[in-house]
Amino acid sequence: MRVGFPVATKGMVIGLLGGSFDPAHEGHAHITREAMKRLGLDQVWWLVTPGNPLKPRQPAPMAERLTRGRAVMRHPRVKITDLEARLGTRFTYATITRLQAIYPGVRFVWLMGADNLVQFHRWDRWRDILRAVPVAVLARPGAGLPARLSRAAQAFRSSQLDRGEWLGGARRPPVWAFITLPMNEASSSAIRARGEWRGAGT
Repeated sequence: MRVGFPVATKGMVIGLLGGSFDPAHEGHAHITREAMKRLGLDQVWWLVTPGNPLKPRQPAPMAERLTRGRAVMRHPRVKITDLEARLGTRFTYATITRLQAIYPGVRFVWLMGADNLVQFHRWDRWRDILRAVPVAVLARPGAGLPARLSRAAQAFRSSQLDRGEWLGGARRPPVWAFITLPMNEASSSAIRARGEWRGAGT
């Protein structure tokens, strides 16, 4: 295995949670723990992105965000990674396809908060993402109805499973499920607004 890359073996099911994590907070940790518990994941990898192509503001330095992530999310089956920087990818579809090539036989599941599903249709090759890996949409405060009415949810309505089907089935993508869970109100933007995290250029 490449230096700096997590270890995973054939047959494992690994959740991928991408984002700027600027900063990481208990809300990220909460949905990670819930995803492992509810979806039967062997591991979750946080993909701390070098930068978000949809956001003009650039995040704090990668090293600071990784350190914060490892302080917030302490679990032996959760890996806080800079894989996108190592792979040289900035778009999710490219990251997924590279990881699938590097880890043959590993099943990846894309994890996203419901707030991201609302604007998922703006992501590069979003339809191909849904066709590449199962997607678990995790409930976030105030985003349930907008997520269910989103362009992506409507376009792939026939591919939506309930949680029972998700856990018991082996359907190939496109498949996605909306996972309800207790809410955690933490948000990176609110933490920055309160001055509790130094962003890039501040």
